[in-house]
Amino acid sequence: MTEYLILIHGDESRWDALSADERSAVDEAHRAFNEKAAGRVRAAGELQATSTGAAVRTGADGEPRTTDGPFSEAKEVVGGFYVVEGDDRDEVVALAASLAEARQGHGGIEVRPLVDRG
Repeated sequence: MTEYLILIHGDESRWDALSADERSAVDEAHRAFNEKAAGRVRAAGELQATSTGAAVRTGADGEPRTTDGPFSEAKEVVGGFYVVEGDDRDEVVALAASLAEARQGHGGIEVRPLVDRG
């Protein structure tokens, strides 16, 4: 089996505007996703707001420089992730399509296989 990274993109301002009931529905969809994944989830997490992060980039002198977030002007940011095992990409894409964020209209899901260095 191959491991895949599922990145969940969305608009932070729209997420912040969700009601408690709307957030509960998203949480329920994630529980259903985990049931469908049937033990193939290897890691998962919801990220805190971009304003809590930091970026490390090469400065003009070639040395690493750290800046506080947010990191870009983009509305869509990575808000969470899963690492899952799957037999093939199509299987994992179908699984990822069951996430609520695939239907919210302000974000999307990215599915990418991890490099197997084994």
